[in-house]
Amino acid sequence: MAISLTPTAAKHVAAQLQQRQGGLGIRLGVKTTGCSGLAYVLEFVDSQAQNDAMFESQGVTVFVDQKSLAFLDGTVMDYVKNGLNEGFEFSNPNTKGECGCGESFTI
Repeated sequence: MAISLTPTAAKHVAAQLQQRQGGLGIRLGVKTTGCSGLAYVLEFVDSQAQNDAMFESQGVTVFVDQKSLAFLDGTVMDYVKNGLNEGFEFSNPNTKGECGCGESFTI
């Protein structure tokens, strides 16, 4: 089981952690929402939760709760700039479909 970041995503996360002046890394999870059922959730981590899985990728620590890990195993997180838009994109091998707007997905 693994979660990984592209060099671009890792650079962006590291810069955000530095600007924030601290933190252990980021937490990637899923929540039930949207038209397809699940959406990605990202937050900074200041302390590791007891049941968190921990992955090191490109020098950044990624924490994932056990419930979300089953949905996220093998996911690669990228940071993309496209014109005026920028943000994280997820390549998740477990995804079976996405809603039209790309905000939620189904497993």
